[in-house]
Amino acid sequence: MAIETFKRYENKYMLEIRTMNQLQRQLAAHMELDGFNQNGQTYSISNIYFDTPDSYLIRNSLQKPSYKEKLRLRSYGVPGLETKVFLEIKKKYRGIVNKRRSSIKLADAYTFVEDGKIPDEQPYHNRQVLREIAYILQTYELQPRLYLAYDRMAYFHCQDKNLRISFDTNIRSRRTDLRLEAGDWGEQLLEPGQWLMEIKVADNLPFWLARLLSDLEIRPVSFSKYGSEYIHWLGEQQQESRIITFPSLIPQTAGVLRVRA
Repeated sequence: MAIETFKRYENKYMLEIRTMNQLQRQLAAHMELDGFNQNGQTYSISNIYFDTPDSYLIRNSLQKPSYKEKLRLRSYGVPGLETKVFLEIKKKYRGIVNKRRSSIKLADAYTFVEDGKIPDEQPYHNRQVLREIAYILQTYELQPRLYLAYDRMAYFHCQDKNLRISFDTNIRSRRTDLRLEAGDWGEQLLEPGQWLMEIKVADNLPFWLARLLSDLEIRPVSFSKYGSEYIHWLGEQQQESRIITFPSLIPQTAGVLRVRA
């Protein structure tokens, strides 16, 4: 059965491919690949993030409050409407991340988010999580705002399954066709060859891992996939707002004037 509740610290690091390869060679002595990474290949994760029309949830998140939350719909690969996916609440309080999710058919998830009514009970549902999501839907006027996907390589510690390290690349996003079944495509968020590493742990980093990060001079960064996309998108919106359209008073010269900052 898939794990439906997570409570942990998450630390993030931005790596170039050479550093990532060095690190992965060292991890092999302590960790094993996720079962989804068959033959050492990445697997894809696709998400729809829900937010208010004025993007309140992500704007609040970027202010780094002591508490923040988000709602997303997640699938592994491109699903069909009858495919079971995950509807997730992700909360962060004083640095501790708490993620709760329930399996749900994709078509039912769309209906649930739209009308706020919990679907009829199914064996694969986590009813408590669905009730929590219903409360969030009553609190905020949420709608699909962003599609975001990436390719992942993940490792679990051989003895401590609470220690997990993931490497994400090819992070792509779009703000149109906001349905998971619409396909796995979007605009690139990272430069080619960049990988986002996330270390997820229930407590402190084990000594061997802290020493390894130090030896390779890997330092933590503050990075949010949704937050970074929102800042990029906001910059594009502001750039577009600098385009002033004049009425066609003189047909030969009327048109668009681009005003530079």
